[in-house]
Amino acid sequence: MEQLSAGKKLDQAFEKLGKEKSISFELDLDVDAETLKLMDAESDPESGDEIPDEAAELISGAKISVTVESKKPIDESEEKDFVGVAMKVSTPGGDLVEYRVVGDYTYVRSDVEALTKAMDAPMPPADSLPPEAKGLKKVLDGEWVKFNTKEIQKAGQEMAQEMGEEPGAKPSPEPTLDSKTQKKLLEALREVIAREVDFTTAGGEDGTEHITATAPFRTLITELIGEIRPLTKDLPPGMDLPSDKDLKDAPDTKVTADFTLKNGDLTEVHVDLAKLAENAKVKKFGLVLKMSGGTKPTAPAGATELDLEELMGGFFGAMMQDEGLGESDLPDEGLEEGLTGDAA
Repeated sequence: MEQLSAGKKLDQAFEKLGKEKSISFELDLDVDAETLKLMDAESDPESGDEIPDEAAELISGAKISVTVESKKPIDESEEKDFVGVAMKVSTPGGDLVEYRVVGDYTYVRSDVEALTKAMDAPMPPADSLPPEAKGLKKVLDGEWVKFNTKEIQKAGQEMAQEMGEEPGAKPSPEPTLDSKTQKKLLEALREVIAREVDFTTAGGEDGTEHITATAPFRTLITELIGEIRPLTKDLPPGMDLPSDKDLKDAPDTKVTADFTLKNGDLTEVHVDLAKLAENAKVKKFGLVLKMSGGTKPTAPAGATELDLEELMGGFFGAMMQDEGLGESDLPDEGLEEGLTGDAA
C-alpha cells in the first residue's frame, strides 16, 4: 500500500507541474572541489588535461537557475508557445553567466574574467578591440548586451551555405518527439519505476513529506532502455540507444533519490550519486533540484545591441591580433570579407 501511495503522490506532483504555464528551478551539485579533483584523477586524464583548481572550485559552488514561460500549460507546449526563457549560472562570488530570451532578442551578460580564469583561456583585453566594437567592450565589462535571435539564425544558415550546402536550403528541423511518442515513453518510464524502484515515505511538519526512491542503477537503466527500444523508429534521428552489452560495465549499486513534497507540490529532489563513483573516498556527491521562484524572463534595461558585423569582425579580428595574425595572414580575400561582416 505504501509503494502504491508514494508512487501515486509523485505522479500527481509531476502532473501538477505540467499544468503550470511557468516553471522555475535551481540545479546544483552537492560536492566539494577536492572530491571533483579526486574523481578527475580516477579517470586517468592525459598530462596537462587535469581539471584546474579554479575550475573545480567554480563547478562545486555553481548553481544553475532556469525559468521558462509559455502561453499554454508546459505539458501541452510546443516551441512556438514559449514566450520567455531565463537562465543564470551563479557562484558564492557572484553571477557568472546570465541570458534571457524575450520577444525577438536574446540578452546576455557574463563575468568574462572569472570564466576565462577557470577555463585557462584568456580573452583579448578590451583595449585591443577596434573603436567600433563598443558592444563587445560591454561584454568584456560584464554588462548586458543583446542580439536579434532571428538574424543570428539567418547568419548561421548563410555560413552553412558557404561551407557547401545548396543555396536556399532550409535548415534541418530540430529533433522533436510527437505527443503520441511522448506518452509511450512516459508510460514505459512509469512501468519500469513501478517494477524496479522501492519507495519509502516519511512525514514532516507543516504539510511536508519525503518520498525516497531506491533502485540498482544498472538494472534500472537497462530495463528502461529495454522498454524504449521498441519505440526507436519513432525517436528523432541520431538518438542511438546503448546496447545491453554497453550497459554491462555500468555500476549496479543502488542509487537513492529523495523527493520533498509540500502540500502535494514537488519542492526539491536530491539524488545521491556517491556510490556510482565506485570510490570509497567519495563520501558526498549528489545532484540537487529545487523548485523556486527564479528570474522572470523580462528584457533588462540598457542592453547594448550587437550586430553581426561587430561579432564577426571586431571579436574574431581582435582574437587574431592577440594571436599575432594580421591581414596578410588571411588565406584569401573571401575569408577576410567574411570576417568583416559582408555576409551579414
